[in-house]
Amino acid sequence: MKDVDQNEAFMKDMKRRFVKSFLDMLILKLIQDEPIWGYKILRETESLYQVKLRHGALYPLLNKLKTSGYIRSEQELHKGRIRKIYQITPSGTQLLNTYQNFLGHQLHSRKEKKENKK
Repeated sequence: MKDVDQNEAFMKDMKRRFVKSFLDMLILKLIQDEPIWGYKILRETESLYQVKLRHGALYPLLNKLKTSGYIRSEQELHKGRIRKIYQITPSGTQLLNTYQNFLGHQLHSRKEKKENKK
């Protein structure tokens, strides 16, 4: 039972560290999955990664992604309120694909190097 608790603690810590380091990519992935607004990003991030983002952390990051050309936004009227909907751009999709390929290559090449040493 102690091992299970320790593994859960390790996973929780690993997830927190990953989210902290790659938050921009995780947000970009959420936007790629569907056009999404800021508040939903906050809820999804908390639900998926158990990380509670503050508005003061999310919106500067969204502005940076937008300024870099990785996302765009459109205003939409929803229940009498204007909501900013974020969508991924082709450059954002290319960045995510490059990121995923890089991670896959890094993990694969490490495994390959270990096997070649045997």
